[in-house]
Amino acid sequence: MTTDTARLWTAQGWLADSRFPHGHIVPGIANLHSHAFQRAMAGLAERQTHPEDSFWTWRETMYRFAARMTPESTYDIARQLYAEMLEAGYTTVCEFHYVHHQPDGRPYADPAAMSRALIAAARDTGIRLTLLPVLYMTGGFDGRALSERQRRFGHDVEGFLRLLDGLKSEQDDGLRLGCAFHSLRAVPEAAMREVLAALPAEFPLHIHIAEQIGEIQDSLALRGARPVQWLLDHFDVDRRWTLVHATHLTAEETRGIAASGATVAICPTTEANLGDGLFPLRDYLAAGGGWGIGSDSHISVSPVEELRWLEYGQRLVSHHRNIAVGATSSSVGETLLQGVYASPAQATGFVACDDDYLRLDDEAPAFAGAGDGDRIDRWIFSGNRPLVRDAFVAGRQVVAEGRHRDRDAIAARYRQTLQALLDGT
Repeated sequence: MTTDTARLWTAQGWLADSRFPHGHIVPGIANLHSHAFQRAMAGLAERQTHPEDSFWTWRETMYRFAARMTPESTYDIARQLYAEMLEAGYTTVCEFHYVHHQPDGRPYADPAAMSRALIAAARDTGIRLTLLPVLYMTGGFDGRALSERQRRFGHDVEGFLRLLDGLKSEQDDGLRLGCAFHSLRAVPEAAMREVLAALPAEFPLHIHIAEQIGEIQDSLALRGARPVQWLLDHFDVDRRWTLVHATHLTAEETRGIAASGATVAICPTTEANLGDGLFPLRDYLAAGGGWGIGSDSHISVSPVEELRWLEYGQRLVSHHRNIAVGATSSSVGETLLQGVYASPAQATGFVACDDDYLRLDDEAPAFAGAGDGDRIDRWIFSGNRPLVRDAFVAGRQVVAEGRHRDRDAIAARYRQTLQALLDGT
């Protein structure tokens, strides 16, 4: 895609392309938050274990799966996930990667073995990857030690910086390296400052924040401030930062994030699945905040569903329709697509991705009679049939007629791996 094409996307939200007389082109979508291994447990935490099930009880199932991961199974699961993402319309993924070590906490012979498995899966499927190794040090705001089940997530600062340094040479046109702090409860302030002082200026920074009510309560009790308020007060949050979830915000915090230039990674299907809460989208858009979407735990691997439920959640609480609209368009679909198109550069580290694009299936019944004014709205809000016909990353076709180029082989390997994992849980 050319620079003129990029400008047309920004202004109009879609375009026709003479190379594809029976389809329309839209920009590829960046998935700003992924935990690849959790794809293997999607749908397996939906039985009640406690009358007040929440994120914290769901986490028990997650720990069991995390304990079974190996570099080999991580590769197989990530490859399946990334192929599904490409078929759905994601062309870039930010991998928030915290399962680093062996289950007993000892590093692998290659301390970056799990990271390299994710890199290999991305390269083999053709998706752009922003790898975000996660610093995870403590089990709570009170500085308690990691539990036995968290040991394979943990690093000290020195070991974490060695991991990042060892991965820098892997970067190329399809891979960017960044840094993630798991959360304020998992990384002490001094460690955050030490890491930030050592990082290259171009590294994106991601952090889970203000996802659960319990996190807010603990932060108030032990730090005297809400998590987002504390972060904004203590660090120079700017365009390098992506705040993941940021679900529970005051009006002041909402305006503060927007003013900082940071991006919020909103994950509507996971946030709904976990019962986390609802991001204050209307107020954040009014404040001019930057945002994107992520599939997080991958109970859905569809950007359409994330965008649809981002809007629908707002309708349910406001009792009004057509919430996410901007100054340049009254179309919800176009406004949402423009929003996710604007967010990737600072959140992913990929400055120019104009050759990442999708061809929609104009022959699908959902597009019957579609005109220039309603095509994107139909894509986002019309049925559940996948409408991405072809996908291109860096100008190379990776999906044709709705199928990833290696779909069958990837799926066969994934089935074997998942069965082995389930047999062991």
